[in-house]
Amino acid sequence: MNFLFCFVLSAVFACGCAGPFKALLYSDWITCDHDKTLDMGVSETQIFFYDFQNNFNLTYPIDNAVEGITTAYNLDITRKLVFFVPGYKSHINKNTEDILRQAFATIPNIYLIIVDHSIYTSSKGGKIASYERSVKYAYYIGRALGNFLAGLHAKGFPSNKIHCIGHSLGSQMLATTGSRYTEVTNEKIWRITALDPAGPCFSNSLIENQIRSGVAQYVEVYHCNAGGLGTTSVLADIDFFFNKKGTKQPSCHEGLIPAKGESDAAKCSHKACVRYYSMSVHLQNGFLAWACDNYDHYHDGKCAANEVTIAGYNNPGNATGVFYVSTEMYGIE
Repeated sequence: MNFLFCFVLSAVFACGCAGPFKALLYSDWITCDHDKTLDMGVSETQIFFYDFQNNFNLTYPIDNAVEGITTAYNLDITRKLVFFVPGYKSHINKNTEDILRQAFATIPNIYLIIVDHSIYTSSKGGKIASYERSVKYAYYIGRALGNFLAGLHAKGFPSNKIHCIGHSLGSQMLATTGSRYTEVTNEKIWRITALDPAGPCFSNSLIENQIRSGVAQYVEVYHCNAGGLGTTSVLADIDFFFNKKGTKQPSCHEGLIPAKGESDAAKCSHKACVRYYSMSVHLQNGFLAWACDNYDHYHDGKCAANEVTIAGYNNPGNATGVFYVSTEMYGIE
């Protein structure tokens, strides 16, 4: 059994999140359990399927979802499947899910699936215990999602049409999803996009517990609150750091109350990655990103002649390494 111990800021958990490591209160501990031998059931995870073009949607428990969807609906295998996995304390009716629905509602030739694993990852049971429980379930939810996607593949849906997007804890789940999909199909999911993957219990964990290169044909990570609610790990094919070292976003202010203000700012920055990515869906040229060794060189203009690619939904997927992005030129905070 692999245990990692990390301090947690109780004031941050009061807002429903694991807190920034830079402002720790040493009275609280969280046990980070990544045990993969427990065979924990996740059958109450829900799959929400959307076909916006035909104004059609379906909902099934995960164990029945493949059969349910393919029996009730004739899947067009020429379309892309966008598969979104949210994070800790999320729910199908929350703002993050709605942002993604709105972003993709007018995009032609796609299906959208949103996963609701909230019964296992809610805040029920207390601030510390609920996050510990959610981390423990992350592997098992990710594995079940891999089995679900492999089931769609068995029904004829091609691997190169599957685009998985995760936020926070959902991003870390997708590491297992991608690995499990490959175990079953001997193929890789086309792309995994990880939006500010969860940091607490993961940044200092074994690589096998984290989102990383190799679990899909192309893995991209977007950092918006690195070192806080988001991971500091740089393990993907490409890592994008948004604004100020990918740690704090311009519109996310700490306010007048030190502990609460800092936790609110971290939460704001953490969610900003979802907002930026959703905006990019409708930006033809996405956000320009420059390859650079570090933020200071990027800020000082020393990387202006370096490789440039596009961050966001329209990332062509042909660049690797660390890239920096500023949203200031787009008038976005």
